Amino acid sequence: MNPKLIINLSKLRTNLDRLVARCHAVGIQTAIVTKVFCADERICKMISESDADAFADSRVQNLAAIAELHSDKPTQLLRISMQSEAEDVVRYADISMQSEKETIRLIGSAAKKLGKMHKIILMIDMGDLREGIFNTDEAQIFSAAEAILAEPALEFHGIGVNLTCYGGIIPDETNLGGLLAIADKLRKKYSIPLPIVSGGNSSMLTMLEENRIPEGITQLRLGESFVLGNNTESGKPVEWLNTDCFTLEAELVEVQRKPSKPIGTSGLNAFGERVTFEDRGEMIRGILAIGRQDVNPDGLTPLDSDVEIIGASSDHLIVNLTNCKEYKVGDTLRFIPDYGALLKLTTSKYVGREYTE
Repeated sequence: MNPKLIINLSKLRTNLDRLVARCHAVGIQTAIVTKVFCADERICKMISESDADAFADSRVQNLAAIAELHSDKPTQLLRISMQSEAEDVVRYADISMQSEKETIRLIGSAAKKLGKMHKIILMIDMGDLREGIFNTDEAQIFSAAEAILAEPALEFHGIGVNLTCYGGIIPDETNLGGLLAIADKLRKKYSIPLPIVSGGNSSMLTMLEENRIPEGITQLRLGESFVLGNNTESGKPVEWLNTDCFTLEAELVEVQRKPSKPIGTSGLNAFGERVTFEDRGEMIRGILAIGRQDVNPDGLTPLDSDVEIIGASSDHLIVNLTNCKEYKVGDTLRFIPDYGALLKLTTSKYVGREYTE
């Protein structure tokens, strides 16, 4: 089936093993993030058979799919929960990350109803300004901690922070040190072990490589470094990881010589955008059977460096083939997706999957 994602399981396994080994060498657990590939069964089986410590995902639906594997690894919900999904959170996640007291109470009630012990990681905002109780609001942090401890079916498992994903704030000794100080205060005030301090994501790789992660950070949540081999702090590839585990293959449905600039009165395109075009003379233009419904075209890098992506509509990806070898209708082109492109590709039901070793 075209278009399709070609998934190299061997390269993914190498990335996984190397990340886990690096983290375990300094006493850090790994929660492997499965959301970017929608908890693909083949990849999740690989994770289940590895030395990784946990599955992690933002969507309860993906954790439900992982549950079908009957793995002995715990599942961790990354996105703070909707109140309306409290029972499903307890049903499919062993651990969840929370910041709102009322939601914590609902999770506790659901756990009691279902006869399960559920672990909570309390999220602290150290400046990236996504989820979490703001780090200077000590009264709110203590109040949320007490809400967890008051629920007999909840275990206060740890605290966590998100950095880089929203505000682009880089993890460092200062913000992570502040997180560790909060963990120490909670341990002393409530006489609890608080085993998990979840310090962040693939933006921590620089600190990991330089052995600068403060002692006491006990978990990293790793997604993009696993699937794409990237350090999300710098946006650059990690030398010891594979960056080509996923390849998009799409088929040419038209190859024609045409002008480079649309002709006529210009208005808005299908996405409400006013697009301008440079007149570059005639060019050989190809149309691939994939579009913005399936992928972010700006996130694709052609494997043939002579191919130039010009633009895309909902169902068509338009490329300049003028400087390429002679392509014809029915030929396929291959691209390496970035994180945003891969996220859309795996979510689209119109993109097939092929697995290689």
